[in-house]
Amino acid sequence: MEHGHHSGMWVPGEPPSWGRMFLPHLGPESALAVLSVLGLLIYLAAVVTLRRTGVRWPWWRTLAWIGGTGSLFAVTGTWLNGYSMVLFSVHMTQHMVLSLITPLLLLLAAPVTLALRTLPRGRGAAGAPRALLLEALHSRFARFVSHPLFTVPLFIASLYGVYFTPLFDALMGNAIGHQVMLAHFVVTGLLFFGPIVAQDPWPRTLSHPGRMLELFLPVPFHAFFGVAIMMAGSLVVDTFADPPAEWGIDPIADQGVAGGIVWAFGELPTVLVLAVVFFSWASSDGRRAKALDRAADRTGDAELEAYNARLRAMADKG
Repeated sequence: MEHGHHSGMWVPGEPPSWGRMFLPHLGPESALAVLSVLGLLIYLAAVVTLRRTGVRWPWWRTLAWIGGTGSLFAVTGTWLNGYSMVLFSVHMTQHMVLSLITPLLLLLAAPVTLALRTLPRGRGAAGAPRALLLEALHSRFARFVSHPLFTVPLFIASLYGVYFTPLFDALMGNAIGHQVMLAHFVVTGLLFFGPIVAQDPWPRTLSHPGRMLELFLPVPFHAFFGVAIMMAGSLVVDTFADPPAEWGIDPIADQGVAGGIVWAFGELPTVLVLAVVFFSWASSDGRRAKALDRAADRTGDAELEAYNARLRAMADKG
């Protein structure tokens, strides 16, 4: 495949097709793709380590992580990343996956919990990574960046602030800027969905109704942003103004598709997260009821409890 140059960036020489779109392609633009592969290997190694100690790790968490790192690679380690430099619709797909799909799957995989379970405990150098992780989770900075008054505006600004200001064209103009923007989409998604998915210890916790409310706050902004782009009669950003003439693509029509993609994507994560929140809400209520039942039965169970606690302590040490 030929490399064309578009504002100093590599772009594919041939028009996009489904076949070409997902062919792996690594270049200087692929920092996130490399990270996704590393992330996958580290997580799998941690799961294996945990299983060796006899602790089960839910298969669906591992599956979610494979999906999350896979979705990250699919839009940054393939020709899709090249096409995303030339076509607004492809870029928008990339943006939506990175800010809505990848973070959700990564968060469902509970990587923080996995890290806390597998990193060695104790004092000194061996226990340092675990201690640092706990310290980071409880830090003032973490509490600030996970506050809804920070995450919700950030989530909305990463739509309006990036595309409706000169920022987008500036970032797209160089490789590092582009990588920073893509990483920003992922981090924004992680910060926004972290306390809502709530599968991991997070610097801030929300009640179930609070999680529902926060989830719905950006929905109208997201939808309106999609519609605004669909309706725009002129180009919103300059980057996509001149796709290769022989591809026969009308930039305004392609921009309309980009807006439609934003609009369509807005609903998908909402439904997914609603399900997660709802099931965890139902099961937390269920657990409470079971705990009360157990307390009523527990007359001769005290000895057994103490024995189990001893076993757990030993397992933790081991």
